[in-house]
Amino acid sequence: MKYESNYCISRRGFLAAVASAAASASLRPVRASAVDERSLKVAPGKARFGDADGPFTPVWAYHGTIPGPTLRLRQGQPVRITVENGLDEDTTVHWHGIRLPNAMDGVPGLTQPPIGPGESFVYEFTPPDAGTFWYHPHTDSLVQLGSGLAGPLIVEEAEPAAFDRDLLWLLQDWRLTKDGQIAGGFGSMMDASMSGRVGNVVTINGQAPTDQSVRAGERVRLRLANAALARMMALRFEGHRPVIVAVDGQPCEPHEPADGRLVLAPATRIDVVLDMQGDPGSRHAVIDDFYDGLAYMLTNLAYDKRPPLRAHPLDARLALPRNPLPAPNLANAVRQEIVLQGGMMGGGKLAGVGGMMGMGMPGMKGSPAWAINGMSMTGDGHAGMAPQFTLERGATCRLTMRNETAWWHPMHVHGFSLAVLSRNGAPVPHRQWQDTVLLAPKDVIECAFVADNPGDWMLHCHVADHQMAGLMTVFRVT
Repeated sequence: MKYESNYCISRRGFLAAVASAAASASLRPVRASAVDERSLKVAPGKARFGDADGPFTPVWAYHGTIPGPTLRLRQGQPVRITVENGLDEDTTVHWHGIRLPNAMDGVPGLTQPPIGPGESFVYEFTPPDAGTFWYHPHTDSLVQLGSGLAGPLIVEEAEPAAFDRDLLWLLQDWRLTKDGQIAGGFGSMMDASMSGRVGNVVTINGQAPTDQSVRAGERVRLRLANAALARMMALRFEGHRPVIVAVDGQPCEPHEPADGRLVLAPATRIDVVLDMQGDPGSRHAVIDDFYDGLAYMLTNLAYDKRPPLRAHPLDARLALPRNPLPAPNLANAVRQEIVLQGGMMGGGKLAGVGGMMGMGMPGMKGSPAWAINGMSMTGDGHAGMAPQFTLERGATCRLTMRNETAWWHPMHVHGFSLAVLSRNGAPVPHRQWQDTVLLAPKDVIECAFVADNPGDWMLHCHVADHQMAGLMTVFRVT
């Protein structure tokens, strides 16, 4: 949608960043390729989320659009992206899901100096994986993301896949007042210690959803990305059978979702194939029914009246080519465990945090509401964060994530994709790799990855309120 600092990183941090960039050369392709030059400007703007007569909403945006421009990159081609900060506060950009050098990861203090007002920063990396990714700030995350700063990033496969159309739905929700302004109250105690800041208006690609035009007989690759602060989604495509072909940018064995619902936690991406077998002129609802008793129609698939493109579904392979992810060696894996604790539990207790908060109300006045292994790291990251654990480069880590809270947590790991092994003791099928793993209350998930990318890496809940209120940690690869 169109609409009208001074910081010193420590010498140790600088040297670590340089060493990380050099050591991460293994993530770059062998072949030489021209550098793809891009730019993004972060600045205030305005958008209209309702009808043409509705009010404008002041927002923050990349290049004047909500969401930011779709960056389509090529797998294995180096890219250089200059980010200019036109805000009155610091910002950074995190390239969510991209396996890149630590110095390019966009975490202020931990991997780079924040980009001050009027300053620029140049991000350089070579995307090793094709797939659906996105970008967003990692400074003042709750407010900046909630004010509109998000954009899609697509890395094209080396060989085009067999689809008639490639569509993207970047989903956001907004907490708006009656006059169309973004509501205040970011970081409230209620949001911080419970389900996070869920909005009251949902948009697809920055616009109030309207009918999505399709044609009978076509095969569509639909890239779904949840860029909301906290809203979980579970999409049902009435009259259709979506086939999942990738999760978080990583191809998996093609399969239909359990009970027909596509569950999208904040930061999650799912690529599906839809064979459009409805009748010309028909309409089919897409329903989000994640929250009990609060189902709503997100949009409609509206078939035009042209005759079918073909009489039978396209006879072509559904599976996407695999990305060059290193295979974990489970026989010699290093075991690590993180335990998620805290949140609002009857009576206002911060459960399981070793008395750190006592009987006080968690999340009040910026106080911690959550912890990982008894430790709360609040905010967006900063210099000198002590790692929860350290891995030697090249080691396989078998990571257990245990959710002892009463709330849902999409846990995002920077710099890596995780092979998801089991959930509550049951094997996870379809060879799924994810960078954002959703834990339901009391879930225990086992996953694995090869620690081939050196540096200090964030691991946090992508419900922004939860991250800011303590559900964040760091691990180190040396």
